[in-house]
Amino acid sequence: MTLQIKEVQSKRELKKFIFLPEEIHRHHKNWVPPLYMDEWDFYNPVKNSAFRHCSTILLLAIRDNKPVGRIMGIINHKYNKTHNETHGRFFNLECGEDAETAAALTTAVENWARKNGMTKIIGPLGFSDKDPQGFMTEGFDKPMAVATNCSLPFMPGLIENCGYTREVDLLSYKIDIPDSIPQIYTTVYERIKNNGGFLMKEFTSKKELRKYIRPVFQLINETYAEIYGFAELEDDEMDFMANKYMLILNPKFIKVVLDKNNQMAAFIVAMPEMAGGIRRARGRLFPIGILHILWERKRSKMLTLYLGAIKEEYRGSGLDALMGTKMLDTAKREKMAFMDSHLVLETNIRMRREYERLGGIIYKKYRIYKKEL
Repeated sequence: MTLQIKEVQSKRELKKFIFLPEEIHRHHKNWVPPLYMDEWDFYNPVKNSAFRHCSTILLLAIRDNKPVGRIMGIINHKYNKTHNETHGRFFNLECGEDAETAAALTTAVENWARKNGMTKIIGPLGFSDKDPQGFMTEGFDKPMAVATNCSLPFMPGLIENCGYTREVDLLSYKIDIPDSIPQIYTTVYERIKNNGGFLMKEFTSKKELRKYIRPVFQLINETYAEIYGFAELEDDEMDFMANKYMLILNPKFIKVVLDKNNQMAAFIVAMPEMAGGIRRARGRLFPIGILHILWERKRSKMLTLYLGAIKEEYRGSGLDALMGTKMLDTAKREKMAFMDSHLVLETNIRMRREYERLGGIIYKKYRIYKKEL
C-alpha cells in the first residue's frame, strides 16, 4: 500500500494519466470529460506548440500497482520572461479525497519547480488562461461548461492542507435572455449603426469565418496581454486552438466588428453549451459520440460566452453594446434561455459591470492557489 510518485515516460503511462479522471469522477454526476482526441493532441509536443516555450513534467501517484492521482507541472518560460516572474504552475491535479496523495503529488511538482529555479507555484493553471483554471469553490450543482474545471468539492480543502492560499478567484455569471433588449443597448446600437463607422459581420457558415481566425487571435494577443495567466499565442498555437474548436462552433454565435479601414475592431465568440452531449459521449467522438454532441448543440438552452475583445482605441465607443445587442437577438431567435459568462477574473470590473447591467448573477466560482517555494 506504499504510495509511489512516478514520472510519465511512455505512451502506456500517458494513457493512464489521460483516462484516470474517469475513475476518480465515476460517481460525479456533473463531471464533463474532455474530448479525448483533443487530450492526446494536448499532451503531444509535436502537435501542441506550447511545449516549445514551456518545461513540463507529468506525474502519476501509484498505490498497490494502480494509479490513484495525477498532476502536471509547467514552467512557462515565455510568460515568466514577459512578466519578470519565476513562477511554476501545477495543472490537472486529480485524486480522491486522499490527503497523502495530494501532498505527495504537489510536493513532487514543487521540488521539480524549485530545482528549475522557481520561487513560487500557482494553480491549477495550464499553458495559458485558455486551459481549464482553478478549483471550483461554489456552484457544484450548476450546469457545467466546456473548458472549465469540473473539480470535486473536497479539492480546495486538500490543496489548502498542502500549504496553498488564495491567489485569485474567477467568476461565472448567469444571465437570463431578456424578452426585449435593454433600452441602454438599443440606444447605443442605433447611434453606432448610424454614425459609428463600424461594420458588423455575422456568419452562417464556417467557410465565411476562416479569413477572420488569425485577426481574432491577433486581437487577443493585443488586448489580453495584462490578463492573469495569459501567454501570447504564436501562429501555430492559433491554428491549434482554431482546429480544436472549429468542429463544434456554431457560426451564428460569432460576431465580428470591422472599423472603417476594414480592420478587426472587436469580436465575441459564444457557443450553445454541449457539456451534456460530451458527457453522454463519454468524451469519445467515435463511433457515435459526435452525434450526441451535435444533437446537444441543437437542443441546448444554455449559451456560453467563450471569448471576446475590443481594440484598445475603441473601448468606450459602444462596441460592447453593438455586439451584445446582436448576440441577444441571435440567442432569442435560437430560443436560448440563459447565458453563462464563462470565467471572469474577479478584478475585471469593467466586464463584471457589463454582465450585471444585463441582470447577471454570480452562480459559480473558481479559485487559483499559490505557494511560495
